Amino acid sequence: MTIREFTRAYAGKSDLLGGLSLVVTLAVYLGALALAARFSGHWGLSTLLIVVLAFASVRLYVLQHDCGHYALFATRRLNDLAGHVLSVFSLTPYRVMQYNHNLHHAYLGNLDHRETTEVYTMTLAEWQAAPWWRRLWYRLYRNPVLMLGLGGIYAYFIVYRWPANTLKVGAGGVIAHNIALAVYIWLVWWALGVPGLIVLGASAVLAGAIGVFLVYLQHNFEDTYWDRKPDLDFRRATLEGSSSLDLGWLWDLGTGNIAYHDLHHFNPGIPSYRLRRCQKEMPEELRTHDVIRWPEALASFRLKLWDEDRQKLVPFPRQGEGQGAVPAG
Repeated sequence: MTIREFTRAYAGKSDLLGGLSLVVTLAVYLGALALAARFSGHWGLSTLLIVVLAFASVRLYVLQHDCGHYALFATRRLNDLAGHVLSVFSLTPYRVMQYNHNLHHAYLGNLDHRETTEVYTMTLAEWQAAPWWRRLWYRLYRNPVLMLGLGGIYAYFIVYRWPANTLKVGAGGVIAHNIALAVYIWLVWWALGVPGLIVLGASAVLAGAIGVFLVYLQHNFEDTYWDRKPDLDFRRATLEGSSSLDLGWLWDLGTGNIAYHDLHHFNPGIPSYRLRRCQKEMPEELRTHDVIRWPEALASFRLKLWDEDRQKLVPFPRQGEGQGAVPAG
């Protein structure tokens, strides 16, 4: 059996499972939002509910992402309808997200099209040839504290109000999305007052950090894969250039199983509610790399540059190392 044959068995769409995933996640989201605002004076309980709300927000984003691949429901109409509704809670305009994410899939692993990746990666050779100011910018950009702390805020609060390719896909949809988002924020204030806005804002910041954490680890690990055409192997890019994270059952529940990203890239038609089972039931002979667990996941944030000679993601070179030097680590 080939991996294509194996994954095809998990690509069936179920309106029942898709609807349950959406309704239950949305109920958890709204319940956590209301309760966190109601008990805002109880810091421990409120903080716990904000964490639940943040993970529910991430799950809603993953479900919207499924809709963009027409994978959550059986029909395109249902997927599009759900995708537009979910965009309000994910802070992400649906059509532009769908377009840009499909570009990411199309150019995965292509060193000549890194503008389509969520996290930009320089090569070691580019770093060695870069002026000091570009190195400084890149060091700040790849700093995990800044990336996780400010990256989500910058992406979801600022960039997604007018994302890349908005004029190409349709400005009207983005404007309508922003108006709907403003109405939603007003409704939260009307129903829950200032505590509701504080809870919503805090959860959005945390959800953004979780999202950046996931997006980084999906393609930034030591033995990932990059190449240039005509040598670029798209099958290797999907399976070897995308990670499979095993961060525990609760993490999978909170993030909609998107951690099994290699299978998603190889077959985007697999719904999120089938990804975990697909990963767990895959025969050993079909696996292309080991899963990444918490220690390796955290260590991956020290990897910054793609070494085209060694075919590995490596840390910054040690200070004083010259051209062609082997990076630290």
